[in-house]
Amino acid sequence: MEYIAYLHKDKGSDYGVSFPDFPGCVTAGRTLEEARELAVEALTLHLAGMIEDGDALPEPSTLDALAKDPAMKGAVAFLVSAEAPEKTVRVNITARESQIEAIDKLARKAGMTRSAYMVQSAVRGRREAGTRRAVERR
Repeated sequence: MEYIAYLHKDKGSDYGVSFPDFPGCVTAGRTLEEARELAVEALTLHLAGMIEDGDALPEPSTLDALAKDPAMKGAVAFLVSAEAPEKTVRVNITARESQIEAIDKLARKAGMTRSAYMVQSAVRGRREAGTRRAVERR
């Protein structure tokens, strides 16, 4: 989803970002690029918190609907794309002890948890297999 963000800059301050659809969700960056990156992070975390609390996510406002918003005065409006995180599901797998040890070693080397490493490896393998099949069909 894309939500509107307001970028503010006062003399001698960082670039501030706020979200009219999410009062209280704010961030700031020293540079425009940092403010943009942190806006995505702030919005993603805010969405995750709302979902965890069982709150409904609002439909994104339109620029027309916000045209007379006093908070927009002196601000630049831009769109921030953030996806609501999916619910995490716990699963059990069966593997030989030596396989789990090998996975754990690779996960530590990658700086990841076992679960994150297994999911990333499976998704990457699926994507690479799809690419191989597409090339073979040519």
